[in-house]
Amino acid sequence: MTSICDFTAAQINGKPVDLKKFEGKAMLIVNTASACGFTPQFAGLEKLHQSYGPRGLVVLGFPCNQFGAQDPGSDGEIAAFCQVNYGVTFPMMSKIDVNGPKADPLYQWLATEAPGLLGTKAIKWNFTKFLVGRDGSVLKRYAPTDTPESLASDIEAALG
Repeated sequence: MTSICDFTAAQINGKPVDLKKFEGKAMLIVNTASACGFTPQFAGLEKLHQSYGPRGLVVLGFPCNQFGAQDPGSDGEIAAFCQVNYGVTFPMMSKIDVNGPKADPLYQWLATEAPGLLGTKAIKWNFTKFLVGRDGSVLKRYAPTDTPESLASDIEAALG
C-alpha cells in the first residue's frame, strides 16, 4: 500500500468506507477514547473539522480500547458519547486495535510511514494523530499531548 486511498475502514455504524472517497483531501487520523485524560481533545478535533473541512480537511476518529481500557463501550455507545458530550460531526469509525497482532492494516501502515520517537512504530497512547496530505502520503505524526489547536499551521500547509 502506498497511499491512504488504498485502504478501507468500517464506519462506526459498521458500513465499510473506501478511503479513496477522500482522495484529494488532507486527513487527520486519530485513535480516540471516551474515558481518557485526552478525551476533551474531541472538542478541538471538531473545531478543526468545522474550520478546515470546507477547505478540504477530513478528520477521522478511530476508537481504540487498547490503552487503559478507556473505550470499552460498543460502537453505538461511543458514537452517542461523542455526539452528546462533544457535538462530534466528523466521521467516527468502528473500534479497532492500533497495536499488536490484530492491529488494523491502516494503522500498521501509518506507523510504518511515520514512526514515533526513536523510530518506534507502536502507537503509545490514545489521541496519537497522523496528518495525511492531499496526495495520500503521511506528512507527520503527533503525540497525544499535541493539542488539535497546535496542528493548525501544519494543516494550513497541507491544505495549500
